[in-house]
Amino acid sequence: MDSPLVLASLPFALGIVMLGLGLGLTLDDFRRVGQYPKAAVVALLCQVVLLPAICFGLVVAFRLPPELAVGMMVVAASPGGPTANLFSHLFGGNVALNVTLTAVNSVLVVVTLPIVVNLSAGYFLPGGATLGLQFDKLQQVFVMVLGPVAIGMLVRALAPRVAQRLNLPVRVLSVVVLVTVISAVLYGERENLVDYFVSVGLAVLAFNIVSLLIGYGVPRLAGVDHGAATAAGFEIGIHNTALAITIALSPALLNSAEIAIPGAVYGIVMFFTAPGFGWLISRRTRTRSAL
Repeated sequence: MDSPLVLASLPFALGIVMLGLGLGLTLDDFRRVGQYPKAAVVALLCQVVLLPAICFGLVVAFRLPPELAVGMMVVAASPGGPTANLFSHLFGGNVALNVTLTAVNSVLVVVTLPIVVNLSAGYFLPGGATLGLQFDKLQQVFVMVLGPVAIGMLVRALAPRVAQRLNLPVRVLSVVVLVTVISAVLYGERENLVDYFVSVGLAVLAFNIVSLLIGYGVPRLAGVDHGAATAAGFEIGIHNTALAITIALSPALLNSAEIAIPGAVYGIVMFFTAPGFGWLISRRTRTRSAL
């Protein structure tokens, strides 16, 4: 991926996605953790601790090439995407919990993402300790992730009507941006695309399905109600792949098209698995209610 136009537009593209997230957030969304303490803690532990561990096991089991392995770990460390809120709404999830988890995860990722990237790069890549996302670049990640979110929240706080009008157009633009970024990555690597899909496709599919099931199943085992577990399932299973791709491609960060491939493939796969997952858990719940 050596297109200057694509590389230059990545921070802008991610900014649009994160701005859209910010327009839907208030400070109450962070305070709401206290209303759903068990659901929030269980979901966050799954997202921050369990998911990277499971992804590491899948990467080793599938024997992925080093760059693709690191790319998978970057996806695992990325927070839930704004799209999770939409799927949660469609399938009866607790959308307020989705918003809260997205808000908290978007802050935590500034610390957790560099840790996961450094550890995975050090393990999988030759000389990986020097190729990973170094902590002296934490400020750049902070600005890319939290800057647009803060601006969106500020607009909502100072001009709620403007934020309301911007909310839907920015969300639509976020989806367009995500599709464009994924398409650009796949087109830039079109000569190796078949090999990449063969190498990483099954691993991505397995990780996506496991993420959805873990996100729903672990909270349910912990006694969390169906609506909150549904929200957690989508939040954990649908990642912010725009962030993962930007981290991978940015010349100042990882600067690797190969590392971006798992994020691009995941961004495609999740739009097919998420509706199937939502239909499955909704159908199961309706069946139990009828008994």
